[in-house]
Formats: sequence, C-alpha cells, structure tokens
Amino acid sequence: MIRTWARGGVRAGVAHARRAFVFVLPGLWVLGVVAWELCRPTSGQLLQLLAAAPAIACAGTGRRQCVLLGGVCALLALVPFGTVEPGAGPATRMMTCGAILAVIGASYLTAGRRLRLVRELERTREVAVAAQRVVLRPLPRRIDGVLLAADHLSASEGAEVGGDLYEVVGTRHGVRAVIGDVRGHGLEAIGTVAAMLGSFREVAHDEPELGDVLRRLERSHQRHLRERAGEGQPPDGGELVGRLAEEFVTLLLLQVARDGSVTALNCGHPWPYRVARQAVAPVAPAEPMPPLGLFPLPEELSAVRCGRLRPGEGLFLHTDGAADARDAAGEFFPLAQELRSSVEAAAAPCGPSPAGVVGEVREALLRHAGGRLTDDVALLMLSNDRVRVPAQSAGTTPPSVRLPRRPAGRPAAGS
Repeated sequence: MIRTWARGGVRAGVAHARRAFVFVLPGLWVLGVVAWELCRPTSGQLLQLLAAAPAIACAGTGRRQCVLLGGVCALLALVPFGTVEPGAGPATRMMTCGAILAVIGASYLTAGRRLRLVRELERTREVAVAAQRVVLRPLPRRIDGVLLAADHLSASEGAEVGGDLYEVVGTRHGVRAVIGDVRGHGLEAIGTVAAMLGSFREVAHDEPELGDVLRRLERSHQRHLRERAGEGQPPDGGELVGRLAEEFVTLLLLQVARDGSVTALNCGHPWPYRVARQAVAPVAPAEPMPPLGLFPLPEELSAVRCGRLRPGEGLFLHTDGAADARDAAGEFFPLAQELRSSVEAAAAPCGPSPAGVVGEVREALLRHAGGRLTDDVALLMLSNDRVRVPAQSAGTTPPSVRLPRRPAGRPAAGS
C-alpha cells in the first residue's frame, strides 16, 4: 500500500509540474524576447517573435490566457525599444501588432474548436466506458463468503475490454466463475466476449452441473459465429466454414462449494495457482480439453476435483497474456515468481488480500512490459473467507446451552 501511494504521489507531482510549466511557458517566452530586445536592440525586428506567445497560450492553457497575453504582446509591439532605425518606424510596429492580433484571432478560433472536440471526445469516452462495463462489469468485493478481485488490461489503446473475459456469480450450486480468452484481441473480439459472458450469466444459475454449463456455452458460441457469418442458425445445425470455423475460446469453469471444495472444467486454458498464506503452487489436476469451438465436446463431461480451499486460501486465475508478456529484451514475465512476491506483500492474518495480490501483479506486469502489451490480460483471484466453525463432539452440550434442572424426588424421563 505504501509503495502504491508513493508511486501515485510521484505521478501526481510530475503531472502538476508539467501543468505549471505549460502555464508559465508563454510568459517566459515574452520575457525572453523583451529582455533580448533590451539587451541587444534589433530595431523591433525580434518583437515579431511575440506573435508565437498567444498560440502557445492557446495550445497549453486556454482561450482566456491567449487573449490576455496576446493583448500584452500587441502593446509591447508598439513600444519602441532602443535606437530606432530609419526603416523601422511606426508603420513596422503597426504591422507587427496587426500580425499578433491575427494570430490571436486564429488561435482563439482554433482553441474553441479544440475545446468542442475535447468535450465531444470525453462524452464519447464516457459512453464507451459505460458500454464496456456492461460487458465486463466490475465484480463485487464478496460473493457468498468468497472474496473477489479482478483486473483487465486491453492491448488496444483506450479500450477497457478486449479478447479476455471473466465473471463470478453466486448460485444455489455454489460460487461459479469463468475466465477465458477469445481468439484475437482488442476491439475485434468484444462481440464474442459479450456473447460468452451473457450466456454464462444466465446458464450458471439454471444448470446444476458444470458440464451442462459448458455445453450451453458451446451452443451459444456456435450460434454467435453463425450470426456473424450472416447465416442465422440453420435448422440442420450445419458446420461453419471459412475463417469463422477457426474462431475458438479457451475457457476455465470453476465452482467453489460452501464447504470449500473446488471443481473445474478446462478447455485449453491455463490452470490457476493455489494461494495460501505464504505459499503459491500451480494447480494441474488433469490435462485440459481442446479450446471451445475447435472440436465438439466429448459425450461425457465430468468436472475435475481440485481439492478444497481452507479459510484464507484462494485461487489465482489468469489468461495467456500475463505469462506471455515480454520486456524489451524479449524475456517472458515471471508470473509465478511475481505472484509469490505479491502474496508476501499482501499478507494478512486471515490470508492474502485478493485485491492486493491482483494489484501487485498488475503493477509488476506493466513494469516488465514497459506499459506496452501485445495481448490482452485478465487477472482474477478468489479467496475463501468463510469462518470455520469447530464441530461439536457427540454427546456434548454447547457451553451456551444449559439443561433444565430436575426437581428433587421426580424420576427422570424413561427411568
């Protein structure tokens, strides 16, 4: 937390210094031109550079500063500095003043148009962010005794949603989670992501078995591809042909029951890491099935048992983009090593904080890649936060319960 606060303070300080420099730059420009003219008079020829000050002010600070500073520059252009040469009379100074006024007018109109475009861009960005959050909505902090934290990094600049997906819902069957990676990345994969997430949010509540959930997701994926191809959904269930036949999705379905037992179905996705208080270990109980969409699912689908999460333990899920990120030297991101460091940094008496672990891994990933990602990244952590209640031994009475005393002389029941 201290390191995050320190990094945020440094970034805020740098941004404040940059804004202050842009604000004072036009004034420094004017002072420099006037000081040069006073020290080494050029008969007003150097004063023509004052016309650049209003343009700098409009570009960096705004139209009000442009007009104020431009008026000052226009007045300074009329003032004779030093010895005036015969060819540099009032007419020359008036021409310089007129040029400055022309620059003020052009800069004022340009700044107004830029301001309108910026406001329109901000409104468009707000609409885009709202739409993207509907697709990949923020997760609550806790669902049915399971702490959650997730983050997503898109390879497309300015986008919050890409080709990676995740969702966690609480159902009567337990807490169910999905994480996946659509073929491709960025904005072109959002359609498939929306189709898969919309289907999961519905079927996770309806189907009692994970295998049935996966079959419903497969049908939704096929239907989405047919709609993209403009074919509708043929009644005979014909096969897709062409480029869309190669569209696939890697998926990992998880279910955390109330007793902490974890079951999973994996279609070509990386297995998660098991996170304890001071230990991180990969979970690989079985060989994954092929990605969804490449081949039909097998007739028998039985969920794989992944052990039990004790209170304070969790699972860290990720997509390929996290492990495949490279730095400038071409070295892969050491996900397991950074995850162990993040678990130690986010340690707590009741177990590592999911939000802290995900945040630390995200920062380490961005530092490793230098802020330049070639693939989307999704990070998700679930932690069992249920309190373990010790079972009462048979024939014992809880200390908070007292049996009524039998009056003296009355036989006990059943004697």
